[in-house]
Amino acid sequence: MSLKLQLTEDMKAAMKSGAKDRLQVIRLINAGIKQREVDERIQLDDAQVLAVLEKMVKQRKDSITQYEAAAREDLAQVERYELGVIQTYLPAQMAAAEVEAIVAAAISEAGATSAKDMGKVIALVKPKVAGRTDMGKLSELVKQKLAALG
Repeated sequence: MSLKLQLTEDMKAAMKSGAKDRLQVIRLINAGIKQREVDERIQLDDAQVLAVLEKMVKQRKDSITQYEAAAREDLAQVERYELGVIQTYLPAQMAAAEVEAIVAAAISEAGATSAKDMGKVIALVKPKVAGRTDMGKLSELVKQKLAALG
């Protein structure tokens, strides 16, 4: 079942069960997907829907940080709930050791010798881990591994 179809089914289930908060978040996700489809005049496949979901997760994490810094725990709690619902549609996160192995393989495959080769390494790693790891942490990991080489 595609992610868009899964979201539609979950929206129907949330309507029937009266789960207003969950329904609101699912509608928010659908709106984000529809916005991208309209902007780019395309139908999104699962990989592109995952990219939209990852962007939404990043936005929620940033918002939580900002709200906590401003001592607005009530708003941070709403964002945490939204984050939890959005994450249910993302694939399971990869183990750190698995990500490190993929990065090490990509470094040797790209023939990377210094931090200047980071773009090549990220280009090889990104399709293998898309949606299953935090790209910010991945970037830091690649940077550390390349710094150790150079």
